Amino acid sequence: MNKDLTKSSIDRQNILNNPYALEEIRKAAGISGIMFEGELKYLKEQLASFFEVAPRTIDRYLEKDFDELSDNGYEVLRGNRLKEFKLALKLGYVDDINVVNITPQLGVFNFRSFLNLAMLLTESERAKVLRGVILDIVIDTINKRTGGRTKYINQRDEDFIINFMRGEDYRREFTDALRDFVDMGAAKYPIYTDKIYRSIFKENAQEYRQILKLHSKEKVRETMYAEVLLLISSYEYGFAEVLRKESVRWGRKLQPNEVDKLFSEFENQNLWIPQIQDVRTKMASRDLGFRDALHIRLQEYISAIPITDFERFLGEKSKDLFERLEEMKEVFKRLKERE
Repeated sequence: MNKDLTKSSIDRQNILNNPYALEEIRKAAGISGIMFEGELKYLKEQLASFFEVAPRTIDRYLEKDFDELSDNGYEVLRGNRLKEFKLALKLGYVDDINVVNITPQLGVFNFRSFLNLAMLLTESERAKVLRGVILDIVIDTINKRTGGRTKYINQRDEDFIINFMRGEDYRREFTDALRDFVDMGAAKYPIYTDKIYRSIFKENAQEYRQILKLHSKEKVRETMYAEVLLLISSYEYGFAEVLRKESVRWGRKLQPNEVDKLFSEFENQNLWIPQIQDVRTKMASRDLGFRDALHIRLQEYISAIPITDFERFLGEKSKDLFERLEEMKEVFKRLKERE
């Protein structure tokens, strides 16, 4: 989907929280600055020149979007830090901007807040071009680091394979409970699976397939994040026990209307609320940021992807599922050799 970075704070923050894309954008932007405290800093006048706008234009954005720009690195230097910055200016031979006599404070941008400003500025043609470059680099970076398998980026999480494998056992408990304790035909399996899905993330399996554009042979759960799988397992295992106890209590299989009532009571327990909110936020936010997939019914839960998630799914610890399976085979092999 098309992204308008000037209008979406979440899209902007997803870019600014992605350290791998930022490094590539830094190379492409090629803007020089003043080295201070281990990173490049930029003055308002430098950015005004770069974006070909008047300094007062940048002042307007600083006033309007101060909190966002500050969160991403814009700061005001005072006191000793200002003195040290002036010295860095002299050492950097920045002669065209006279800040020697300015006191008592000076606003400076770092690279993140420079990019943040570029994504906000509507008056600058150069900023518009840079926004296009930024979006291309972000897409390219994610594709490169996932080998083009963004649909299965969830599997790069080291927790995925454990939760998936355990989930298969809990799933079996659930389907066995439906078989043994519910008086209904084979349709009960997809019907009550969909009830769980709708309870957790407001979509049934078919709706989820359409949003992620899954083919008929692709399995829904293989695309789900570890936290989603864990909550589904909790539902399935927990409700299986509810069905067993109720069936034993009545000494017979349960009718569909009875099962529906039991499920309504089960899903409305307060203990699920924090877990459901967490899962909805992670699913909606990650899918939009990583997969460019919008869960319309979860729009209110969308937030910026934290830096830790970029490390988790794109960083050094993240690996393709096939790599993890190979590693597990080697571990099992070594364990067997020790026996």
